[in-house]
Amino acid sequence: MSLILTFLGKGGSGRTTMAIAAAKKFASSGKRVLLVGQDPGPTLGLLLGETTSNSPAEITPNLSVVQLFSTIMLEQSWEQIKELEAKYLRSPTLKNVYGQELGILPGMDSALALNAIREYDKSDRYDVIVYDGPGDNNTLRMMGIPEVLSWYVRRFRKVLGDSDVGKVLAPFIQPITSAILNVSWSADDLAKEPSDRANNLLEEGKAALANPKRVTAYLVTTADPIAIAAAKYLWGSAQQVGLTVSGVLLNQAEASEAIATEFAPLGVNAIPSRAGDDWQPLIEALPDFQTVSQVPQPMTVDLAARQVRVFLPGFDKKQVKLTQYGPEITIEAGDQRRNIDLPSPLRGQPVRGAKYQSGYLVISF
Repeated sequence: MSLILTFLGKGGSGRTTMAIAAAKKFASSGKRVLLVGQDPGPTLGLLLGETTSNSPAEITPNLSVVQLFSTIMLEQSWEQIKELEAKYLRSPTLKNVYGQELGILPGMDSALALNAIREYDKSDRYDVIVYDGPGDNNTLRMMGIPEVLSWYVRRFRKVLGDSDVGKVLAPFIQPITSAILNVSWSADDLAKEPSDRANNLLEEGKAALANPKRVTAYLVTTADPIAIAAAKYLWGSAQQVGLTVSGVLLNQAEASEAIATEFAPLGVNAIPSRAGDDWQPLIEALPDFQTVSQVPQPMTVDLAARQVRVFLPGFDKKQVKLTQYGPEITIEAGDQRRNIDLPSPLRGQPVRGAKYQSGYLVISF
């Protein structure tokens, strides 16, 4: 398994530069590194001084680079779907639709990028994967896909199973699957087995995201107040998807007490400007990414006190909304919404109180 490292910050703050410097730092220490760039533009290749492609290529010892192209990934995924259809259906219907025809719908690129990173992680070829993505809410939504999809599976499987539609269709599922597929599924099988396999995959993703030794992010900002405000907003939004932010990289500026206070308790590392092709000063200024800092976790549960504490820096109480529907609670902050599946002692219990204090939303049951 790899350490997956990404960077969050306002456009132009230097995220790609930080990603390259981090990749070089890991590679120089002997780690097998894959630098993944999602922007298909020329910036990554120009900064590296190398030609990049859609296949990982080693550019220096221990350092490989790949540039993601959504259209190519979609073609590859479509061919896999057609192979599965041909394997399980007697009369495949997708054979006349070609991957080269498919266009990219909004959100597809994020899902394709997440799947590519998952595949590179599974390959065991890399110790570290440095992901240079958009670094904004789109990156956070990508990271939050396992959490959000698991909610949809959890809620809609039960809704369908309890609905009149599900009950009406149940007697027909077995003969239909027997006639069309070479299997004999009951309604329970159709509802349970595929979603259980999906759930295992989603749970793996959620567990990785919750472990800062597996997935972590650093904020990148300049001394510009707008860049600082954007970084703080992304910090709070990252907590909503369960992503741990481990520190701040202050690009081309000296760390002041005021900036340190803005991001406390995160550590702030001042990163100098790059001079030509000399990356060494930047590399030396970077933190030790492999040391897990003692930073606030996105969420903690105290069963004895019957409290859930959610860390939401960068927001004030007017920007945070708490609602409760059924056994879960929903937190809205910024443009992110998080559904929290409570542990069994608290599940279904009414919220008795909530307060926003020192960056924490404290919920009592």
